[in-house]
Amino acid sequence: MAVEVEPQQGRWFGWSVHGDGKTISPGTVVAPDERLSWPRTIGIGMQHVVAMFGATFLVPLITGFSPQTTLFFSAIGTLGFLLITRNRVPSYLGSSFAFIAPIGAATASGGQSVAVGGILVTGVALALVGLVVHVVGTRWIEVTMPPVVTGTIVALIGFNLAPAAWGVNETSGFRAAPVTALCTLGAIILCTVLFRGILGRLSILVGVVIGYVVAVIRGEVNFDVIGDAPLVGLPTFVTPRFEAGTLALFLPVVFVLIAENIGHLKSVTAMTGRDLDPVTGRALFADGVATTLAGLGGGSGTTTYAENIGVMAATRVYSTAAYWVAGSTALVLAMSPKFGAAVASVPPGVIGGAATLLYGMIGLLGARIWIQNKVDFSDPVNLTPAAVALVVGIADFTWHWGELTFTGIALGTVSAIGVYHLMRVLARWRGTSYEPASPASAPGGDEHVVEDAAAR
Repeated sequence: MAVEVEPQQGRWFGWSVHGDGKTISPGTVVAPDERLSWPRTIGIGMQHVVAMFGATFLVPLITGFSPQTTLFFSAIGTLGFLLITRNRVPSYLGSSFAFIAPIGAATASGGQSVAVGGILVTGVALALVGLVVHVVGTRWIEVTMPPVVTGTIVALIGFNLAPAAWGVNETSGFRAAPVTALCTLGAIILCTVLFRGILGRLSILVGVVIGYVVAVIRGEVNFDVIGDAPLVGLPTFVTPRFEAGTLALFLPVVFVLIAENIGHLKSVTAMTGRDLDPVTGRALFADGVATTLAGLGGGSGTTTYAENIGVMAATRVYSTAAYWVAGSTALVLAMSPKFGAAVASVPPGVIGGAATLLYGMIGLLGARIWIQNKVDFSDPVNLTPAAVALVVGIADFTWHWGELTFTGIALGTVSAIGVYHLMRVLARWRGTSYEPASPASAPGGDEHVVEDAAAR
């Protein structure tokens, strides 16, 4: 059973040592307010940096953002997250894949500064949601976004990206270098099934490294930009600009970030026995602040990372001390333009190979939400909204309204939420709902119980 544990006074940065600081006895975990010896904690923290590396850098590589700037705001966001959640939630904030589609559309129509503006607005919206949740709880989120809606939104965002994996032209995506892309994709697949533990969990990173080596052999990597970059220096920042016509592209991402953060908290709660429900609002607010900061300077929007959940599950170490090490290490790396240039040199073929798998995985995460929550698709109130929204999102329906343009993800999100709640209300009104009747109103139910309750 999960128990709520308040942080001890004066010990925000004073973790208690777990056992002898060297070993973890069977059946136990290192809790968020505990740590192993500092050498071991530092090693695990650096392992978290490696875990987030592949997926975090794929977003700027795909969207054309600066990897160095993205890493800078990822590090700042992680450290800020730990402060805002009062050191109770172990989490690394990496680049969210939910931003890829809206960033691409916004960049194409108004440039990178407009895309950055959309990220900023998304962060502010998420922070406001966090404040509301902190005051009134999460029940309203569950009512507004039941699993069938949340799963549909996540799925349509992933599958909407499918054409980008192939490439919008001959110099991008999979078709830019099919041999390199196939080697990258094959390496990721094989690494996933051939290795256990942390190496298997880092299959994306391993696949990208192998694909990069193949690209070097085939002469597809330009090293000039790496040699010209200084070893130490600040990232390049981008000033946000706002266009009403593109902001609607980013609003659906808020729903995905809410689902990802709540899912992260529930996973940590299940594995540590610490009740993190009371800090749900703080976690959402913290991720909103991190995304807002990224939008202010040109970084990718952030979210909690499943890769780092995997590291915690493998090591059984949930200490927030390790994440302070991870955030600090990432911040040091972000101070090197040469490091950022090396990441930016990854060629399109490698990106296309990795994206082929990743975009599909994002889509199927939506299906996973349906399965885990046992969504009943024999009920038309569940089936119809999902069916309509998926086609709208995958086909990338577009609607122009004056100067505003709404594309597949925004329209699909509105369809999922609007159609679901409309059908649910009408089905209950007409008595055609598939929802199980309450005992009191079911045939044979004791209606006097209801009358007595109303009288009281």
